[in-house]
Amino acid sequence: MFWVLLLLSAWAVAGTACTRLCLAAVRAAAADTEGPATAREHELTLYEAAFLSGGPRRVADVTLVSMARQRRLLLAHTGWATVVDPRGRDEMERSVIGAIGPGGQSRIAPVRAAAAAADAVRGIADRLAGAGLAAPDSRTTVATAVRRVRLAALAVLALGTAALLVPAPPDVPRHLVALWFALPLALTLGCLVIARIEVHPYSPWASPAGQRLLGALARRSDAAGGDRAYLTSVAVRGVHAVGEPDLRAAFAHREPYHEAHD
Repeated sequence: MFWVLLLLSAWAVAGTACTRLCLAAVRAAAADTEGPATAREHELTLYEAAFLSGGPRRVADVTLVSMARQRRLLLAHTGWATVVDPRGRDEMERSVIGAIGPGGQSRIAPVRAAAAAADAVRGIADRLAGAGLAAPDSRTTVATAVRRVRLAALAVLALGTAALLVPAPPDVPRHLVALWFALPLALTLGCLVIARIEVHPYSPWASPAGQRLLGALARRSDAAGGDRAYLTSVAVRGVHAVGEPDLRAAFAHREPYHEAHD
C-alpha cells in the first residue's frame, strides 16, 4: 500500500525535526546555565547589539547609518553611497570605506555585503561567542530547529494530501488514512507550541544570555534619548527604525536583478 510508505515518510520527517528541536533546546538551556559569569556583566557595544539582533548584515547597516548621521557618508535614496570623510574611526567604518572603493562612490547593496563579511565582523562574532552571548553554531540553534519543524509540518500535510489522492484499498476508509497522518502533524504542531511557550523568543544569533542583555539594552534605549539611543534602536530593530525617510529609502532600494542581489 503506497499510502503506508507516505505515512512512514511523514513520521520520519516529523520525528527527525522534533528530535532536533528538543536537542537544540537542551543545548541552549545547558549553555545558559553553564555560561561564563562575565556574560551577565558584559556591556554591549553598538556593534555587538547589532550582531546579536540581526547578524553581520545588521552590523554593516548600523555602521552605514551612524556614518550617514555624522555627515561622513552620504546615502542617497537612489541606492548609492558616497564617502565624505575617508577616515574611518574604527575597524567597521574602515571596512565600509574600503568596500566603497577608491572612487569614493558605490552602490549600497555590495557595500553592505562586503562590510558584513569583513574581518571586523568576524572579530565581533568571536568575542560574543567567547563571552557566551552569541550562538556558536547557527545550524544547532533553536531558531534553526524551529524552522525545520515548520517545514516538517508542511511536508506532513503534503504527504497526507498525496496519500488521500492515491487510490487506496476499499477496506481502508479515507478518514482512517487522514487520522494516521494527523498524528505526525499533531506532533510537529505540538512541538511548535511548546517551543513558543518555553523558549521564545528564539534567535539565530544570540544565546539566551545575549537575548536578556539585548532586552535590557532596548528598554534603556527606549527610556533614554539622543543619538546613541537612536542608533541602539536601529541596531536592535533594524533599518525599519530609521526615522529619516530619505535614509530609509536608501536601504529599501534594490538594484536591478541582472546587476546585483541584496
